[in-house]
Amino acid sequence: MQTTMMGVKTHGTIDSHRLKDKKVKELVSDKRRLVEVPYTATLAHTMNALVANQVVAVPVAAPPGHWIGAGGSMILESDKHTGAVRKHYIGMVTMLDILAHIAGDSPDGRGSGGEDTNLEQRMAVPVSSVIGHCLESLSLWTLNPGTSILDCMEVFSKGIHRALVPVDSSMENVAGVELVESASSYRMVTQMDLMKFLKGHESELKHVMERSLRDVGALVEPIFGVTDHTKVIDAIKSMRAGSLNAVPIVESSDPASEDHSQLVNGKGRKLIGTFSATDLRECPASDLQSWMSASVMEYTRNLVRPSSGGLTARELVTCYAESLVAEVVEKVVVNHVHRVWVVDRDGLLDGLVSLTDIIRVIRSSLLE
Repeated sequence: MQTTMMGVKTHGTIDSHRLKDKKVKELVSDKRRLVEVPYTATLAHTMNALVANQVVAVPVAAPPGHWIGAGGSMILESDKHTGAVRKHYIGMVTMLDILAHIAGDSPDGRGSGGEDTNLEQRMAVPVSSVIGHCLESLSLWTLNPGTSILDCMEVFSKGIHRALVPVDSSMENVAGVELVESASSYRMVTQMDLMKFLKGHESELKHVMERSLRDVGALVEPIFGVTDHTKVIDAIKSMRAGSLNAVPIVESSDPASEDHSQLVNGKGRKLIGTFSATDLRECPASDLQSWMSASVMEYTRNLVRPSSGGLTARELVTCYAESLVAEVVEKVVVNHVHRVWVVDRDGLLDGLVSLTDIIRVIRSSLLE
């Protein structure tokens, strides 16, 4: 996989020379200092860091020479003047990693002795012990500041959501993601940063922005979700098993007989909500235990995250298969969501479009 991910080749030409000349360093020019946690931090401290900084993932730093990085990576922070290595980034921990750990391995979130899982104890373990619980945290990548936007788009179109960018890299002329890097400091670049950048260059992308999702092949199906009767803990377990950061909540077809503990094919079902690991971040740890046995609809109706000009947790971000790419990009950026549910005119689920899908089709259009 590493060879495939790092072997970035570009074919064809780009109509806009301005966009072609842009580099990754422009995506992180105004980004704040990297938010990270030490390997000794507890999950409680890590959760607090996620909430305080309004992020969904943080890299974990450890002393050099004692750890194997995620995916075999050697991403180091070194002194700018002496070159002495100060820390080794050993992996990435996401909100889904933490929630999967909280949920535990038993079907109902109880301990092996039948006692309720002690949330305080689970939140007291070191963050290093949960790295790799979910697929996304198994990889840790860097993107060189001189990497072209087009090569960055290829990386993010393959499902990588974020990468570290060295502020003063010792490596030159590198295209694509790397597993080895040493720098005095880093910034984080994400799919959302790229989407905001592309929206700022919308006038140069009219040839794809003015086409429909169906026309450019951005619509993804089948789409798996949970029912309105699914318990929070079962939703978390299903999301962990499917490596999903969010699932649609669909109306149950038969509340009495349907298995609400498993993912269901939501195609053609009434879309009534979204259950997201990001939304669970807003729930105080002291309240999280009591919500585990509640339904996902109860949770989303009662715990609404503060709005910062965008949507609250109660509202849905949807579009149609005939919606223009530009409309979907607008919804994504304004509401800061990583996926948009695609529905028909009756509100029945038709599929989804994610940041990965949007980046993929925009990049493909640039290479035509």
